Parts: sequence; C-alpha cells; structure tokens
Amino acid sequence: MSGIFRVTFLLAVLFFFGSVFLLNCKSNKESGVYSPGSGQSELSETYVGRDACKECHEMEYDLFQHSDHDLAMDVATEESVLGDFNNVTFTHYGVTSRFYRRDSSFYVHTEGPDGVMQDYRISYVFAVRPLQQYLIEFPGGAYQCLPIAWDTRPEPEGGQRWFHLYPDEKIAHDDILYWTRTTQNWNYMCSECHSTNLTKNYDYETKTYHTTWNEIDVSCEACHGPGSLHVDWANKVEEGASPDIYPDLGLVVRLKDTDNATWVFDPDSTTARRSIPRQSDELVQMCARCHSRRSVITEDYYHGGSLLETHWPSLLDEGLYFADGQIQDEVYVYGSFLQSKMYKAGVVCKDCHEPHSGKIYVDGNALCYRCHMASDYGGREHHFHDPADEGASCMECHMHERTYMVVDPRRDHSIRIPRPDLSDKLGTPNACNQCHTDKSNEWSAQYLEEWYGKTLLETEHYGEAFWSARQGYPEALPKLISLADDHQNAPMVRATAISLLNNYSDPMVVPLLDKTIRDTDPLIRYATLNVMQNLNDQSAMNHIINSLDDTTKLVRIMAANALTRYNTDNIPSSKKKLFEKSLDEYKESLLINADHPGTHVNFGNLHLNRGDLARAEASYLKAIEIEPGLVTAYINLADLYRRVERDEEGEKILLSALDKYPDLAAINYSLGLLKIRRGNQEGAMKYLQRAAELEPGEAHYSYVYGIGLNSTQQSKDAISFLEIALQNHPYNRDILYALTTLHLEQQQLSKAKEYASRLVEYYPADENYKQVLQYLEQQ
Repeated sequence: MSGIFRVTFLLAVLFFFGSVFLLNCKSNKESGVYSPGSGQSELSETYVGRDACKECHEMEYDLFQHSDHDLAMDVATEESVLGDFNNVTFTHYGVTSRFYRRDSSFYVHTEGPDGVMQDYRISYVFAVRPLQQYLIEFPGGAYQCLPIAWDTRPEPEGGQRWFHLYPDEKIAHDDILYWTRTTQNWNYMCSECHSTNLTKNYDYETKTYHTTWNEIDVSCEACHGPGSLHVDWANKVEEGASPDIYPDLGLVVRLKDTDNATWVFDPDSTTARRSIPRQSDELVQMCARCHSRRSVITEDYYHGGSLLETHWPSLLDEGLYFADGQIQDEVYVYGSFLQSKMYKAGVVCKDCHEPHSGKIYVDGNALCYRCHMASDYGGREHHFHDPADEGASCMECHMHERTYMVVDPRRDHSIRIPRPDLSDKLGTPNACNQCHTDKSNEWSAQYLEEWYGKTLLETEHYGEAFWSARQGYPEALPKLISLADDHQNAPMVRATAISLLNNYSDPMVVPLLDKTIRDTDPLIRYATLNVMQNLNDQSAMNHIINSLDDTTKLVRIMAANALTRYNTDNIPSSKKKLFEKSLDEYKESLLINADHPGTHVNFGNLHLNRGDLARAEASYLKAIEIEPGLVTAYINLADLYRRVERDEEGEKILLSALDKYPDLAAINYSLGLLKIRRGNQEGAMKYLQRAAELEPGEAHYSYVYGIGLNSTQQSKDAISFLEIALQNHPYNRDILYALTTLHLEQQQLSKAKEYASRLVEYYPADENYKQVLQYLEQQ
C-alpha cells in the first residue's frame, strides 16, 4: 500500500469519530420480528419485514429481488457463497491460505491475530458484485473482514479467482491495516450499511459487541423506515376507514414525489428543467446514510431528516478528494453529487436509478438524453469522437471511473467537464487522459481549446482555489470567501470553501461567517462552526452559543465541542444547561465508537480543551492501547507533554512509536521538530530527512528538511534536495521561494531569477514575488 493511501486512511480513521436478531443467532431474510422504530413520530412504529410489503407492492418486491441491496449480506450457505472452497490455496507475500469445506460449513486456514496460521469458519458473506467478502466471528461478538476476497466477475473478464485487497504489499499482523485489527472490524466499519435497522451496541465496560438487526440485508424498511403503521393503515382503509386515518399513509417518510412535477424542455433550451422546483431532498439525504463518507453520531436513525441529524459527513477534504473535488479515496457518492449542477437543478438519485433494483433505467447515452437533447449532445459536433467509441459516451467523459478494492470501478457523481489544463498544476486526473494514457495533459488541453474555444479553459474552477488554500496561499482567501458567499454554487463547494478558511487567520473571514452561520443549509452551518471554533473571537463565541439550540443534531454537538476551546465561564447562565446538555450529546456520539481509537483521541482533545490534562493524557494512552499504529495519538500526547514542559516524556512516546513503526513519516517529522525545540538540530536532521524520504508527496516535509540542510551550513545539498523535491511539486511556492533565496545567497543570480520568474508566473497576485523579481533584475 502506498504511503499516500496510508495517510488518507488514517485521516479517515480519525474523522469517524424491540426484539431483533443477534449476530450469533441463526438468521434468515424473513425475520418478521418487531423492534423499536426511529422514534421521530408520536405514534409507535415497528419493523415488520419485507413479506408484509409484498402483497401490495409486488412489482417493487420483484425488482428488489437479487439486487445489490438484497444481496448486501447473507449467512454463509451453499447458495450464498460464491468463492471456491474446494480445498484451494492462495498465496500472498509468502502466506498461503487454504479455502476448504467441512460438513456444511466453509473454512479458511490463514494467519490469525498473532501471525500464526489458524482455521476459521466463515459466518457471513458480504456483497456479490464485483467481489464477495467473508466475515469471521471473533470473541466478544466482533466480526472481522477477511482480506482475501473472491472476484465474482466472469473468467474472461479476469474474475473467478481469489485476490488480496492489498495486492502490492504484505500487511503484517502488527500493522494498523491487518485484518484482525479495529480498522477492519465489521461492527465498526461496515455493518450499518449492509443490514436493516442495525445497531452496533458496543459495551465499553465489557469490550463486547451485541450487534442486532431486523433483516440481514438492506431491505424495504432500511429506506422507507419501520412499516407497521403503514400496514395498519392499509388494513384499516381496506376495511373502510378514511385514508386520512394516519398522515402520509402511515409512512415514516414518504419518498415518492407528491408535487406532480415533470422534467420539461423549454422552447429555447436543450436541457430539461423540473417543472416545479424541488422543495425537499429527503431522498438524497436518505441515500447518503450509506452512500457517503461519514461517521455515526447516533444509533437512533431518523428517517426523513437531514443526514447531519444522524451522521457526520466529510467535506471535500484533502486525502479524500482531489483539490478539484474529484473522488480520490473511497468516498462513495454524496460528496461528489452535492457538487454537481444536477443536484442544484433538483435531480435526485431516483431520476437516474430505479430505486428498488438500484439499476439505471437504461444503459448508455440514452439515460442522459432523457434530459439532454440528443440532437445537441449526441453528435460529433459536441463530443468530437467516433460515435462507436468510448469518447462519445457521456459517462466516460463526465463521470469517469476510479477503481477501488482492486476490481470495483465506481463513477464520479460530480458529473463534470474534463479539465486536462488543470491536471499538471493541481495533480488531478481527467477523463481525456484516462483514455489517452499515452498522451500528455497538455495534448488533451490543446484539443479542448481547438474544439470548444479558450473560454472553457479560461473559466476559473473552484479546484484552483481549493488547491491554493490547501497550501495556505494568500491569494486563495478572497476566492474562498467569494465561493462560500455565492448561493449559486453547489452546497458541497460552499461548505468546503468555508472549511478551508481554517488555513487563514484574517479578519476578512468574520463578515462571511456572520452570514453563513445563519444559512438554511445545515451543511453550511456545520462547516462554519468548524472555522468559528478556532477564531477565539467574542462575536464568534456568541454565534456558537446561539447554535446550541440549532434544529440539527450535528450542528448542536459541534457547537458544544467548539465552546470548549473558549472560556466557558463566559457562557451566559441562561445557556449553561443547554451547553452541558449539548456537550453530553457530543460525548454520547463519541461513545458509540468507543471500540475505536479515534474516539479516545477526540476525548483527549476535549479534555485538553477543558484543562483536564490528566484525563487528556489517559485518553491518548487509551487510544494507543487500542491501536498502537494510530499516529495521531502519539503526536497529540507528545504535544500535551510539550505544553507542560515534559518534552523528555514526549520524546520517549515518539521513540516508542518509531520503534514499532519506523516507517511512519509523521512520527519522524514530529520527532525532528521536538529535537529542534530541545536545541538538538543535528539530531533532528536524520528524522526530518527520513520523513521527507518516506513521504515525498508531502511537500512540507521536503521543504523543512531542505531549510534544515541550509541552516546546518549544507547549502549546496539543500539546493540539490529542493530541486529534486520541486520535480514532485513544481508549483509549490515554499520550495520555489526557498530556491530563489538560496541561489541568491550563493550569488547565483540567474538561477535565483529563474525561480522568482516562475513564482510571478504562477502567482501573479502576490506583490512580494514581483518585488523579489524586480530586485533580482536590478542586480
């Protein structure tokens, strides 16, 4: 696994912070068992199972059969297991696993938690297309996902084989990504989205799971909510009762459009519009529960509400998405779709996907021609490709794929125009060069200019501002403010623009935040709180206090957590109880995932904010105990020791991490900085060098090491190293500026002028660079 993947994975790890079937009970798809509903209604709803739906909704039931939702999870049986368990072996980096059968059960002989070969019985199968995974039971109700999966594709397509989910490296038993570790635990990572009405039920005191569900797969009530009142409504109406006996036919959430809207073409338009503007996106929010990168904040799911009422979604964060918002890590659909023009126009998931089968209504361009006239979008004059080739495909150009889990290509739902002209600078993929792999980005950009004119390439993309903001470059600040303030922009773009303001300490942001904290979209309010918590400003504190009674749960608990960074003595007495109540909600949301080290890192941060250093230390140590491979716990603990002048202990904790995981760049980097802080610059250099070597993709590591070389009178080595680093980061202004000044110090004016010229070319709005270049030209 690449270092970049590990970094993004660890970032994601930190971000996540009635009778029903028990996992260890025999289960089938026809539970027919009632359990408490979501509780959002004054009436009592219970789950009734899919068979109660079949009589009246036979067509929908038939469409659902054998869908990906229907086959999301099952007991391991002769019918459900697709892999070859006929005593076959699979070898990965010297470890030979054997798949076999014993009586009516399926087994694997493979490495266990301590690296010793053991036999395990397969309890459940997970999914069917294009791969099937297998779950193994461990003590305490935990289930782990085997890292070897079965490729279910046809053999001519490369399928019908066993393969490892991390094919390019050996994952040792002490690695954070090893299959028996917390990061690969089914109860925490996967369970909610593969079964109906699933509750993890982790008991922190006994360190055991009591995970329950109503139906083993994603059935009718996973989307529609508990159906008992709807069934009762149907029975009563059939007996002659008024259809108004229950509101909304007794449904917890009514996903069918009731406004009689259609998609229509205006006489002068080639793109359809919705005849009545959409007033609700309940369906998108419901689908987002599973089709998003998010963590759970309550196990009491609220059908029909905002995603932020029950979950904590990621924005277009670095490591998860490319700077221009394209999918990078495994982020699913929600964050992409909320960037799209389609979402802004009122398109929802079921406009393209039949909701019960999950399939698109029609294959190929015909799906898009339902709203985009083929006469304008289907010919060569639009796509400039042979109609029989992939280049004429709407989806190949506007929704290109990225492959996950080795064999699973997934489409980017931001539905964008390719921009190869930005790929070199932003380090982003583009659909053109995904097809034309033997050509340069510049080659593709030239064709786009020839076909569509300069206007397309001159149109500024929000990704340019996001890329600059990720580096903290000053010229991005006014662009971020403009993006966030423009309600014509997609909500995910606005929210991400707001979140990136955290990279700036400038009073310019305050008037914007005064507005966005009142935005009608909870996603915008949530992003605003993420920035306000770092302002240490009385006006911001007042807004945060007012957010304690926000209508959306995530905003409320974020407000409470944010206030812990302020002096809570300044909270008005009338708001004290509300603060404590919301803070308790925040703590409860963390405890849902008390099985995960990220929860204890977040508790440590909370205690640190409140001045309880002993409990903060204990929380960080607990995180390390649960998962010794989690980098952030060590770094935060060492920083705590720095605050209380216990740097010697901080050094020991970082060295202990390095002893276990010598290839963690972030630990090497932190240790290097600690050595510098303690006056040992020479000792720091080997750690800074190691960090830069381990993660050449992290420009800041290279920059700091280069500066360190220069400060230890190794100027020529510094220049050589930074010039190599510049090849990986040609637009990095810190490296460019360092090379400018280092060459100037060496009296190499022509080289200094070369790098200064590039700075001015790349960042024309920065007056400092212009002054440096002007100075050099006068020498």
